[in-house]
Amino acid sequence: MSVANGASSKSGTNPARLTGLMLAAAAVSAVSALLYGYDTGIISGALLQIRRDFDTGSGMEQVIAGAILLGAVIGALASSRLSERWGRRRTVLLISGVFALGAVLASVAPTAVLLALGRVVLGFAVGGATQTVPMYVAELAPAKQRGRLVLTFQVGIGVGIVISTLVGASEALSWRVSIGLAAVPAVVMLLLMLRLPESPRWLVKQNRRDEAEQALRRVRSDSAHLDRELGEILDLETQEREVKAKNRGWSGLRQAWVRPALVVGCGIAIFTQLSGIEMIIYYAPTILTDNGFSESAALRVSVGLGVTYLVMMIVGLSIVDRVGRRRLTLIMVPGAALSLAVLGALFVTGHSGRGSTPFIVTCLIVFMFFNAGGLQLMGWLTGSEIYPLAVRAAGTSVQAATLWTTNLLITTTLLTIINAIGPGPTMWLYAAFNVAAFLFVWRRMPELTGRSLEQIETQLHEGNFKPADFART
Repeated sequence: MSVANGASSKSGTNPARLTGLMLAAAAVSAVSALLYGYDTGIISGALLQIRRDFDTGSGMEQVIAGAILLGAVIGALASSRLSERWGRRRTVLLISGVFALGAVLASVAPTAVLLALGRVVLGFAVGGATQTVPMYVAELAPAKQRGRLVLTFQVGIGVGIVISTLVGASEALSWRVSIGLAAVPAVVMLLLMLRLPESPRWLVKQNRRDEAEQALRRVRSDSAHLDRELGEILDLETQEREVKAKNRGWSGLRQAWVRPALVVGCGIAIFTQLSGIEMIIYYAPTILTDNGFSESAALRVSVGLGVTYLVMMIVGLSIVDRVGRRRLTLIMVPGAALSLAVLGALFVTGHSGRGSTPFIVTCLIVFMFFNAGGLQLMGWLTGSEIYPLAVRAAGTSVQAATLWTTNLLITTTLLTIINAIGPGPTMWLYAAFNVAAFLFVWRRMPELTGRSLEQIETQLHEGNFKPADFART
């Protein structure tokens, strides 16, 4: 393969300053992620009001919280085909409109069932954004800055979660207004997206080389090595055109050489959810109020958790391209496991009353520190860069759908599990999931930091996709 081992880690572009359009693409990523974080996080505090307005029980509350996740699974799968047929740009424009529509429908819902249906529409946009936006930004970004640019998506999630917890803790707005407010950033996202070009890699796949070069030139500085970067893209696409059509798109995911990427991507997606992050984000106020906390105190704890999440997203954004994706994850996961183990012990030994409040809150904050600063960073970042171009849309779709399906299962069963075995053993169960996540990353996840998308694909195609293989190159 002509792009193979001869390409150095410096191939692609000169690490020059980012252009205004590249920053605009990062802004679209951040806004779409803000909507994801806000729309999923706002239900945490809103459930306390919805419970009173609609007289819901724990079963219906799980349905309302989980409805957005069902929509996300559908959106992630559908957006794969849309982004391949329509292009990344037009798909993101559609997603922006659905975000606005879903927010309005949910905010005016007259019944709990219609509220859940409105959140399914919102979920379609959330799932579509997680499948398409990180991939779009990764395909626009220079290799050396790809990690930080794609991770603006993660930072945006943190901003959305913090805003949602602040809105909930203020108790100043009705749940209808707080949910409907999400339509405003959706319109901002739409306007920003109108300025941006199509992905040059998608244009090359459509045999539109001149347009691809123009798109690449628009998002690169004058000092960037465009000929080299475009040459790598064209070279790889030429090789992929030589394979049979059945090896592209969804059917291409069945190829043996692609399987290691699919295993790593979907495995990371599963463990980001099994680590306990959604349990804490969605149900922390419910768990705390059920164990003696006042509603106001529980909502204030949620704000602290959201702020910790955002801070660690920003820290991760600043260091991931220096520390490395794999190394950072392996450093942080043990801390998350230990904090959940201690939290479980507090509940099991009866230290869950007001006298133990500082210890409970500390465990929750420590968990968020280690989880958000490590494993959570990898969910969307790996999906945007680990799959070959011929199957990238399908691969990111499967990974996003896997993540949202796992999230849906957790969200719709967590309160039932807590009622059956208690909060303490539930925390221990999630601590064990973190141990399993550490072992998975250690054995299966290679270090992708600093490599171009074409270099990653070359190593995958050559069967050199184990952590040790990347350490040698």
